[in-house]
Amino acid sequence: MTERENTKILQDGKSSLDIEIETLVALQKSLDSSFVSAIQKILKCKGRIVLTGVGKSAIIAQKQAASFNSTGTPSIFLHAGDAIHGDIGMIEPEDECIVYSKSGNTPEIKVLVRMIQEFGNTMIAIHSNPESYLAKEADISLFVPVDKEADPNNLAPTASTLAQMALGDAMTVALIKAKGFTRDHFAKFHPGGSLGKELFLKVSNVIQSDKKPAVLLDASIKEVIIEISSQRLGATAVLNHDHQVIGIITDGDLRRMLQSGKDASSISAEDIMSKNPQQIDVDELAVNAISILRQNNISQLIVHNKEGYEGIVHIHDIIKEGIR
Repeated sequence: MTERENTKILQDGKSSLDIEIETLVALQKSLDSSFVSAIQKILKCKGRIVLTGVGKSAIIAQKQAASFNSTGTPSIFLHAGDAIHGDIGMIEPEDECIVYSKSGNTPEIKVLVRMIQEFGNTMIAIHSNPESYLAKEADISLFVPVDKEADPNNLAPTASTLAQMALGDAMTVALIKAKGFTRDHFAKFHPGGSLGKELFLKVSNVIQSDKKPAVLLDASIKEVIIEISSQRLGATAVLNHDHQVIGIITDGDLRRMLQSGKDASSISAEDIMSKNPQQIDVDELAVNAISILRQNNISQLIVHNKEGYEGIVHIHDIIKEGIR
């Protein structure tokens, strides 16, 4: 392609973003007391929030249901087309409905509005046509101003769907703040995510419980090497004769001992161990363990329980769980 053609493509991309930015600015200015009423109504809802729409608006409604659910507002998505063919039975008496539609006048939306009214559920409309059937029949009407779509034919849902999604995000954030929804609350809804793991994953969940490498303080170097190699954690705890941890030997300690040229036959575990090693309780959070490991520039950490030595946790065991 020519340089002129490349420049035109770049200009087209920027122009579309200009239109969408203007739409978002207009949306921000349009927010009024209706937005407050919608948030207050959702906060008082004793059931679920049912989000519905058709076409691209249905996709936005589905995304919004996911956002609400992940931030503590129980919600379900119901496609308007499915609703008017029987699935409206999913709506329960204490549920509240949010209906997405740019025009507010599509046949499916008109039928759905009447059905929701017959069921007696509160209805919040998100639309771009104040004169539409949806806007006039809804209990609360949220206007999304859209002068034009970003595409040159003013047909493809672009600026309108962006604005719908942005309004949904604004609702989500307002609800988060009104409910006092915290980082800890968020983690409870995302236990499989990195944040959830940071707040809930314990050392006991990552330690290899079947491996407890240990030698006594007077063990020979041969015994130390065999123990480290067999347990594959790159280290072993050193215990006194009361089976209390008094040190740790890593494979690095072994290499340094061999490089020193000393006679290995006359050296015991006590001679090469690092005394008073870093330790952590088995019930501590894994994120605390990795913090200790990094602060001390080490790869293995002694783990203990109420009775004593529990094992060794390796930094790789924690990192592979997604904690950094």
